[in-house]
Amino acid sequence: MRDLGAGVRYGVQGQRWVSRRGKRVGIGLLPALVTLVLYAAALVVLGFFAGDVVAWATPFADGWDSPWQGVFRAVLTALLFAGGLFLAVVTFAAVTLLVGQPFYDALAEQVDESEGGAPEAPDVPLWRDLLISARDSLRVLLWVVLFGVVLFVLGFVPVIGQTVVPVAGVCVSGFFLAVELTGVAFQRRDVPLKERIRLLRGRLLLTLGFGVPLALAFLVPLVAVFLMPGAVAGGTLLVRHLLPAEPSGPAAGDEPPHPEPEKRDAAGLTRPAPPAG
Repeated sequence: MRDLGAGVRYGVQGQRWVSRRGKRVGIGLLPALVTLVLYAAALVVLGFFAGDVVAWATPFADGWDSPWQGVFRAVLTALLFAGGLFLAVVTFAAVTLLVGQPFYDALAEQVDESEGGAPEAPDVPLWRDLLISARDSLRVLLWVVLFGVVLFVLGFVPVIGQTVVPVAGVCVSGFFLAVELTGVAFQRRDVPLKERIRLLRGRLLLTLGFGVPLALAFLVPLVAVFLMPGAVAGGTLLVRHLLPAEPSGPAAGDEPPHPEPEKRDAAGLTRPAPPAG
């Protein structure tokens, strides 16, 4: 349970770090706001045309008697819209991170520098950074969809579907949200996605303590916009916990210690210095 509490604290510390530097990170709200507007427009369009899409996809129900045709297509329409809403929620962080990649990378760097021991980021062009982020986000999305399908099917099982499945769904959403939010800091450390997931799964309670509260908060669209910069800052603090900075060696330019001067005997011949002690 200590790890669970520590994960929650990293989320709070990230928001606190951002709140103390409001003027410097206020622009970080813009990528989340742009993403929110795009998603809202897409959901409105889906709401208008979901019924037509379902009718087009179920021509076999055209000859069904009333009310069965209406009930069947109404259920499918609701499921289609719910699926679109679920997809929007689970991909919001990933799309926002892509839209604001340069800002969030700079934010993670600022967090590292403020805490000390900032790693040197890989020297790769921005387009390659975006390509890696997009590829990793797509792989995470496939995992989320896979878990979503399994949980959807289990939702029809009596008792389990009404108790265990909702809790499992929140935990899955929280875990993969943590994977996304720590991605910027992990990428700055050149850690591949497979290794990131292994590290986060190895400290599962810590990861869930960080990701689950944010996943619940992100269900409220405007809250997600305002929490996004702090969530990335908290993800960076979490990565620093999982991958603590190695102690640095001698600073560049330091000269090595001088060897013990040679001794000369009375005849002027050199002899080795006596061993210490």
